[in-house]
Amino acid sequence: MNREQWLETAVQKLRPVFLGHGYTVPELRVSVGWPSSGGLGNKKRTIGQCWFGTTAADGKPQLFISPLLDDPRDPMGVLATLVHEVVHTVAGPDAKHGPKFKKIATKLGLAGKPTATHAGEDLIARLIALADELGDFPHSKIVPVKAPKVQSTRMRKMECGDCGYVARTAKKWLDEFGPVICPCTKQAMKVDLGLDEEEGD
Repeated sequence: MNREQWLETAVQKLRPVFLGHGYTVPELRVSVGWPSSGGLGNKKRTIGQCWFGTTAADGKPQLFISPLLDDPRDPMGVLATLVHEVVHTVAGPDAKHGPKFKKIATKLGLAGKPTATHAGEDLIARLIALADELGDFPHSKIVPVKAPKVQSTRMRKMECGDCGYVARTAKKWLDEFGPVICPCTKQAMKVDLGLDEEEGD
């Protein structure tokens, strides 16, 4: 199976679980994909997203699991996230993460804040069994590499060789007017030719 077939099979296996609590899972599509926003957030990260049938040409909800996830046995992993997104399809678009969503999620065994659920003990045991049945999730997670921070302003360090007075200025001013004059010796200060320093250091 490819990863989409794996996820679709997982949904089929989860349908009876939902039905056992009185909820019917609609026909839907599920895949791995980036959320529309927050997929790489530092403080809060979106790891799954539900697009309701009203936004799809064929009327079927479409679920996306973040490509950052690859462990179906983790309480906040692939399968737990999938359950969360399927709950959205059952609760409907007006429910958002409100009381209706929370009621269904709790019945299914999700715990924690409605906006950031994890699988509770009973549910994670069920999901581990499901993962064993499905086999390894056929996906290689993406490990994002942060781009180096672009510095808009660099400061050059200068030091007086006599009294040790230290000052900093932008390279622009050094190029235009030369080194700063030491207030003690009234002499041009020596420019440190080492690494530039960020403004504010």
